[in-house]
Amino acid sequence: MNDPAFEFHPEALLEAWEARRWYAESDPHAAESFLAVLDHAQQQVIAHPDRWPPYLHGTRRYRFRRFPYLLVYHATTERIVVLAVAHAKRRPGYWKTRSS
Repeated sequence: MNDPAFEFHPEALLEAWEARRWYAESDPHAAESFLAVLDHAQQQVIAHPDRWPPYLHGTRRYRFRRFPYLLVYHATTERIVVLAVAHAKRRPGYWKTRSS
């Protein structure tokens, strides 16, 4: 069975890089750890897209363990689109107008 296509909404990609930049300002190791956690999240979602709970507006969310972030995504059998790399405590649902 083929994995679904996986992509980041352009704004979600910017959010990921902004979070990494923020961590790099105080601790370069934390910045690299953030990217490793993001990569792990991506691999987990590709392998098991329906494993994480339904979230807002027909999405699902993968909660990072070591960082206060969520990978908010929309999944179909053919495609997974990350709509946001969102801070878990800030502005819930701000990304809801982004299309997959």
